[in-house]
Amino acid sequence: MKKFYKILGAGLLAASLVATSAFANPLTPGGPSTEGRTSMESIVTYSDMIKILEDIEHTSKGQVDVFTLDDYGVSEQGRDFYVAKVGNGPKKIWIQAQIHGDEKLVTEATLQLLKSLGTNKGDTETQKILDELTLYVIPMYNPDGAEMNNRRTLLHENGESTGKWVDLNRDWAEDKLEADESMAFYKYWVDVKPDFMVDLHHQGFKTVPGTNESTSFSLGISLAPDGPTLPYLDGKYEDKSYNEITRSAQAYVYDALKDLGYTHIDRYTVNNGKYEIDIHGGVTSAMMLGLNYQGLNPEGHSNPAIFFETKGNTREGSLGQRSNGYLTKQNYLGLRAVLFGLASGEILETDPEKWNDIPVGEIEGYLTDTGIVPKN
Repeated sequence: MKKFYKILGAGLLAASLVATSAFANPLTPGGPSTEGRTSMESIVTYSDMIKILEDIEHTSKGQVDVFTLDDYGVSEQGRDFYVAKVGNGPKKIWIQAQIHGDEKLVTEATLQLLKSLGTNKGDTETQKILDELTLYVIPMYNPDGAEMNNRRTLLHENGESTGKWVDLNRDWAEDKLEADESMAFYKYWVDVKPDFMVDLHHQGFKTVPGTNESTSFSLGISLAPDGPTLPYLDGKYEDKSYNEITRSAQAYVYDALKDLGYTHIDRYTVNNGKYEIDIHGGVTSAMMLGLNYQGLNPEGHSNPAIFFETKGNTREGSLGQRSNGYLTKQNYLGLRAVLFGLASGEILETDPEKWNDIPVGEIEGYLTDTGIVPKN
């Protein structure tokens, strides 16, 4: 954490996609209540994303390379998948957002990140990221769900709806990959072979354990550290196991954000804080497990992965324009933190046991694909 706080000043100046009016009022704990109302005025649509990406590519003078995955496929409803590549470093980092179509602010956070990295003007921390990392950023994994404002996507056959809805974040499994989105991104992942992955999500409302503060941001690992799966994987990130590096990365991000004043952070749990997740069908889990679907990943490539969870979503009417700037900003700064930590090596120097400093309730066990596994 020695150098990251320099990023906060430079990074916030670069995050100009967020309107300055979003920061005008003091923040109540966890962000202002929306009283069940959703303002879509500041939400980035699919067409908005395309235009913003084109603008970023142009103003970056080619430093940010924007392209579609035409060779891999299109969405169930025929929309292109957009990817932005930036950086020239040896470590490849995969960042994806809005795999659930009603989790929208995270898309804007990735666009802010791309804009800040594409307009680097003497910022040494940004240059460190660009020199050490190559980023593959997917701002909108689920464009159909985004347009329908639905968590899932709707399967089609010969251009007609089959009536079946699929959660794309449960579709990376040996007996699944039903959706065109899943197949396209899985094949692309096999080709890219990233070294690390960050997945951006939204979640429901909850309270930071031991406080009366509404959680604005949760840090998560889909295969629970020291749980039923992760400690027994053979995967390594440099000299740390996946069980260690995922905790070190989360602890690093927590230290970077916890004192900002408007973030109220805890560890991601389910069932009122009773369980951590250990689910194999999620994209982050499948990456760590080295999913070899139909022999497409014969070398068994795998990579560590973590996820961020921001409160609220648009489908349930739990986002409001006045809070959007704060919620987007915490994701942007979280991404900047983890990227600088990976580029500088500071995450490797972070004690994984500091993960236990992130607020969490009394864990009783693990929620797995087959049911609850009691702790110990």
